[in-house]
Amino acid sequence: MADIREKNDKKEPRIFIIADTHFGDENIRLYEERPFPDTETMDCEIIRRWNETVDEDDLVYHLGDFCSQGEQRCRELTAQLKGRKFLIIGNHDRYLSTQKWREIGFEECYDLPVVLKEFFILSHEPLYMCRSMPYANLFGHVHNVPSYRSVSSRSACVSVERIDYTPILLETLRDMMKEEERKESLK
Repeated sequence: MADIREKNDKKEPRIFIIADTHFGDENIRLYEERPFPDTETMDCEIIRRWNETVDEDDLVYHLGDFCSQGEQRCRELTAQLKGRKFLIIGNHDRYLSTQKWREIGFEECYDLPVVLKEFFILSHEPLYMCRSMPYANLFGHVHNVPSYRSVSSRSACVSVERIDYTPILLETLRDMMKEEERKESLK
């Protein structure tokens, strides 16, 4: 695949999405049956996968529940993670203000859902979407709850358990949703 170049011959940044890393959270590791023997291994593996996937200039939208281990630990984690990071505040992130999250290392933080590329509504919790709506919802929060599909024509869950603990390209999600739309049209 050819690189998309800007006028200055610099690669255009890619956009990645991820949610529910819950760095350092033993309860989530156990509750969600994550395949790691302890939180240190879990954190190291998520960081490794993130940094093998994301370049420094890429944009990463984290859809909430980043880490609830305190300001200093969050600062250490954001410093280790590649990319320009943006945070949609999740229920486990509300212990810090959006200003504090920016100081920790997120370029921007949002208390409410955000529209990306005039089509994707980024939120922590899933939003109601029907086929006739001109938007699609990317969300986290539900982890592996089976009543929520991983991907439909109008939504995708990007909780780490569903995306192999690795940030996923927005283009990949778009392609998966288009495939679901194609399948739905055949019914």
